Amino acid sequence: MTVELIAVGTELLLGNIVNTNAAYLAQQCADLGLSCYYQTVVGDNEGRLMQTLQTALSRSDIVILSGGLGPTQDDLTKEVAARVMGKELQMDAHSRKRLQEYFTRRKIEMTDNNWKQAMVPVGAIVLDNENGTAPGIIMESDDKRVILLPGPPGELVPMFESVVRPYLSRMEPGVIYSQTVKLCGIGESKAETMVADLIAGQDNPTIAPYAKPGEVHLRITARAPGEKEAKKMIKPVVKELKNRFGMNVYTTDTEVTLEQAVVNLLLANHLTVTTAESCTGGLLSAMLTSVPGVSEVFKSGQVTYSNKAKHKLLGVKKPSLDKYGAVSENVAKQMAKGAALSTKADVAVAVTGIAGPDGGSAHKPVGLVYIACSVRGKVKVKEYNFSGNRRKVRENSVTAALTLMRQCILEYYSETTFR
Repeated sequence: MTVELIAVGTELLLGNIVNTNAAYLAQQCADLGLSCYYQTVVGDNEGRLMQTLQTALSRSDIVILSGGLGPTQDDLTKEVAARVMGKELQMDAHSRKRLQEYFTRRKIEMTDNNWKQAMVPVGAIVLDNENGTAPGIIMESDDKRVILLPGPPGELVPMFESVVRPYLSRMEPGVIYSQTVKLCGIGESKAETMVADLIAGQDNPTIAPYAKPGEVHLRITARAPGEKEAKKMIKPVVKELKNRFGMNVYTTDTEVTLEQAVVNLLLANHLTVTTAESCTGGLLSAMLTSVPGVSEVFKSGQVTYSNKAKHKLLGVKKPSLDKYGAVSENVAKQMAKGAALSTKADVAVAVTGIAGPDGGSAHKPVGLVYIACSVRGKVKVKEYNFSGNRRKVRENSVTAALTLMRQCILEYYSETTFR
């Protein structure tokens, strides 16, 4: 089945609000096995909204609209959708009661325009809003479905997960189950090339690559009579991907992030860690400390931005700073060694680079970053040349540092085992 997304709100067109609902709903629909070919953003204009919805219904089985269900005059989504679907609006006693209770509990004066939210299309399925005032709506007509959801993500997401997702999942026979294989240390183009034959010959299950900053995710999706059968279909595909990508696979759990995988690796091997950062300004340590349980392994994080701090806190030699510069392989290596020595940590990661927009040269351009990782005295340094603005260079540096840390730990134990 095909689904189409329409986000309603002039504030979205003006860029005042980022349309996170579209990304969320698109991902959820993909997980459900629904094909989404079109997404539209339309302002709070009756004529344009009506035309957009009519066009969507002409080419899609299901249309999901978000926004425009509130009490003000420019909230037109429900009224327009009902007209397109040929349904009259009527007061819903249940929704009216919930509205009254909502304002009474909060001791807020309820203005008359709020009753507009309790008007629903005749015969529609009403979705209670546990986090706001405007209920959601599902309208069915022949083989078409129109689903109206509130705009605020804090209301839309819970409503979708509790009611709409189960509703949509019942529309297709069987179940759709997905598992994600997450890769790091490999580019999107290379990863896609390595699975091109699997994608070309796929039917059920299917493989879909997704590029993330510094990562590649491969989502395997299977349709089967039940979840057990779907998992059985996916298992050999995951095994094949592990064989092809080896150490580049950092998890097959959709919920596990790269930083969590690195922390889990530290915990599993009883390794302590410290960081020494320059251009990333503490972003790496912040990423690591966002993971629950990291206090068992994280010793400290130092932001040694100036040459003086690198020398005083990490023991980087002044002649090295003068000869090679702060952004160099030599200094990155000394930063990692110094951090490990001063904190007696098993693992130390150092980052030094030029995030820009200023400070670059022909010899050392903006985006040049050196990352060093020390694992029990064994140090590895890598040079990176990132593109993009300051924020992107810093974020890519953090992902690269996590990837290098993971790689060095795995290599250390691999070499120790076969030594």
